[in-house]
Amino acid sequence: MPAGSVQVPLRRLVVAGFIGTAIEFYDFFAYGIAAALVMNREFFPALDPLAGTLAAFSTYAVAFVSRPLGAVLFGHLGDRLGRKRTLVASLLLMGLSTVAVGLLPGYAHIGALAPVALVVLRFLQGVGLGGEWGGAVLLSVEHAPAGKSGRYALFPQLGPPAGFVAANTAFLLTGLLLPGADWAWRLPFLFSAALVAVGLYVRGRVPETPDFRAAAARGELTGVPLASVLREGRRELLLGAGAMTVQYALFYSATAYALSYGVGVLGLPQGAMLLYGLLAVPAMAAGTWWSAVAGDRHGRRRLVVWCSVLAAVWGLVMFPLMDAGGVLPALAVALLIVGLGYGPMGALLPELFAARHRYTGAALAYSLGGVLGGALPPLIASGLQARYGPWAVGGYLSAVALIGLCCAVALPRPGVPARPGSPVPVRTGPAPR
Repeated sequence: MPAGSVQVPLRRLVVAGFIGTAIEFYDFFAYGIAAALVMNREFFPALDPLAGTLAAFSTYAVAFVSRPLGAVLFGHLGDRLGRKRTLVASLLLMGLSTVAVGLLPGYAHIGALAPVALVVLRFLQGVGLGGEWGGAVLLSVEHAPAGKSGRYALFPQLGPPAGFVAANTAFLLTGLLLPGADWAWRLPFLFSAALVAVGLYVRGRVPETPDFRAAAARGELTGVPLASVLREGRRELLLGAGAMTVQYALFYSATAYALSYGVGVLGLPQGAMLLYGLLAVPAMAAGTWWSAVAGDRHGRRRLVVWCSVLAAVWGLVMFPLMDAGGVLPALAVALLIVGLGYGPMGALLPELFAARHRYTGAALAYSLGGVLGGALPPLIASGLQARYGPWAVGGYLSAVALIGLCCAVALPRPGVPARPGSPVPVRTGPAPR
C-alpha cells in the first residue's frame, strides 16, 4: 500500500459502493416501470397503445445510447482527476435529471415539448449512469486486499436489485395509497432527491483509492484515457461489452418488458406484476452474492461462461412458462441467472484494464453492453411479440445469450495476456500497493 494510504473501514466501503448504485438504478428502474405503465398515455396520447408503448420504450432506450458518452466523459474525469470526485458529479447529474422527470408537464399541458423534454432528461440520466457504475466498482475494487476483489466488488453489484425493489415498492405503494390519481406516478421520481442527499453524504467520507493515487504518484496517468483504451485495450473492451450484453438483455426482458407483457398481453393486474417482480428479484441478489464471492476462488470468466449457457436455455422457456401461469418462477429463474453472471463482472471488467485508464475502459465496456443488451430488447421484444408471439421473443434472447457466450469464452484468462506483447495487464487482484 502506498505511503500515506488510509485504511478505510469495510463498512464504509460497503455503504459507499452500494448506496450510489442503488440510487442510480432506482432512478433508472423507476422510468422503466413508468414506461411500461403510464408514459404512453402521459406523453404519447395521440398514438395507439402499441405505438405508444414502443415510443415510451424508445425514450427508455435513449438513456442506454447515452451511457457510453457518460462512460467516456466521467471515465476521462475519473482517470485524470480521481474516482471520488467524479462519482459525486455522476450522482448529482442522475439524481437531478430524475427529479426533473417527476416535475415535467405532460402532453396535455405543453404539447410536443413534453416528449422532447422527456428525451433530453432521459439522455442526461443515461450520461450520469454511464459514469456511475465504473466509479462505484473501482471505489471498492481498488481498496480491496489482494485476492478479494470479487468480494469487495459485490456491494456495488447489489445496487441494481436493491434499486429495483425500491422502485417497484414505490410504484406499488403509490398505486395502493393513491388509486386512480393521474399524478401519483410522479412521486417515485421526486423521492430520488432525498436518496441522492444520503448518497452524497456517504461518498464524501471515503478517500481516494490507493490504485489511483499510486498511478498519479508514478506519473502514469494518461492525457486521453479513451485513446489509451482504444490503442491498448480494444480487444478487451469489445469482448467485455459482448459478455455483458446477455446480463442486460435477460434482466430488462424479465423486468421492464415482462411488466408490459404481463399487463398488456396476459391481462394481469399492474399490482400483481409489480409484486411478482418484488418476489423474484431476491433471486438475483442471491445469485450476485454467491457468484461474486465464488469468482475469487473459481474464476470469474468460468462463471460468466456458464451463465451465458443457462441464459440461452432459459430464453426459450421464460415466456411460454409465463403464458402457462408460471409468472413468478419464470421471472425468478431469469433473475437468478442474471445474478450468477452479473456478480463476477464487478471485478472482471476492471481487471481487464490498467489503472491509468481503468475507469474509462471498465465503464465503457459496461455501457456498450447496455446499448445492445438493455436498449434493444424491450423494443425488439414488443415488435416480435406483436407479429410472431412470445416464442420469437425467447428465441431472440437465446441468440443474444449465444453471442455473449462466444465473447465470454474469448475473454483473456486471469494472468494471461490477451495477445503476445499486450501492454494491458490482466490482473487477478488490485495493483500492487
